[in-house]
Amino acid sequence: MFLDKFDPLKGQMVQILDEEGNHKEDLLPKELTPEVVKGLYEKILFVRLTNERVLKLQRQGRMGTFASIRGQEACQIGSEYAIEKSDWIVPAFREHGAIWAHGVPMDKVLLYWRGNEEGSHIPDGVNVLPPSIPVGSQMLHAVGLSWAAKMRGEKQIAVTYFGDGATSEGDFHEAMNFAGVFKTPTIFICQNNQYAISVPRSNQTASKTLAQKAIAYNMPGVLVDGNDLFAMYAVTKEAADRARRGDGATLIEAYTYRLDDHTTSDDSTKYRQKSEVESWVPRDPMTRLQKYLTKVKIWNQKYEDELKEKFTKEIDTIVEKIESAPDQTLEQLFGYTYAQMTPQQQKQLEYVHSIEAARATATEGGTNG
Repeated sequence: MFLDKFDPLKGQMVQILDEEGNHKEDLLPKELTPEVVKGLYEKILFVRLTNERVLKLQRQGRMGTFASIRGQEACQIGSEYAIEKSDWIVPAFREHGAIWAHGVPMDKVLLYWRGNEEGSHIPDGVNVLPPSIPVGSQMLHAVGLSWAAKMRGEKQIAVTYFGDGATSEGDFHEAMNFAGVFKTPTIFICQNNQYAISVPRSNQTASKTLAQKAIAYNMPGVLVDGNDLFAMYAVTKEAADRARRGDGATLIEAYTYRLDDHTTSDDSTKYRQKSEVESWVPRDPMTRLQKYLTKVKIWNQKYEDELKEKFTKEIDTIVEKIESAPDQTLEQLFGYTYAQMTPQQQKQLEYVHSIEAARATATEGGTNG
């Protein structure tokens, strides 16, 4: 329905839930009942509160560089809810919401941002790859996973997330081309948050939309209001059903906004105006969900306060857990790149151990002296 009727060349955008909490009844999937939406809202709130805590921890020197997702939660929670737990999620570095919703414990997510290798150790049975820092490289991995599933005759699909800046990378076009030729069951979700660090989307491409890039690879491309939980779920669900039928890949451009700096090492005031950021605040996905839930008599301030108190306690426990976690070992630093360590890695590890031993001997000698 959405993939056929919304033309990205005309700039047509899928929106079901507007900024005032009103929804288009004829487009709302019947499975998104008020109770289901309530549960999804609670997930978004938990992610938002965790995000806020991590930013504070980073400023206190208790967390490494961090990429905030404030304002992009509906894009991730809505799309993840539309797929099966057996499907793969292949993230970039700003997908904390999606990978947590798909089964990665939040303590693992935060350990990753503390620089602890244990944070990249995904639990067995959770089909998520570790975050990809090089821009755009993960899209090729998603195509490979979904192609393998297709070759095995399985109904498993792969969803990969990336930013608008990644569409300027060669990896994006290689992945899209391969997916188009071999009709792989892949969903490409571009979180167009308007900036690739400091480079505005207008400087990334001359295309009217990013979604229209799908046309060159003979797959559907659709522009979606990325701050609309309902639209993100509905379009991703249609793309997932299409992929499982064997009809190939889909490109979804989630039109959203990065309310915070690119990362905690960035200062976005250097390249965008405060008025621009403020203009996006009313479009916040949490705000419009609160308005919707108020209309269906679920949300009120008491409910919100109780949720925040509950989630704050849970986050306190998570923070205590990660800060008491043992430091990573040298073996962990070397041991997770390949299934088995290469001879070169073995030599490097032995070399580092020899340096440590020499330092320990020198320290001991100095102490004895």
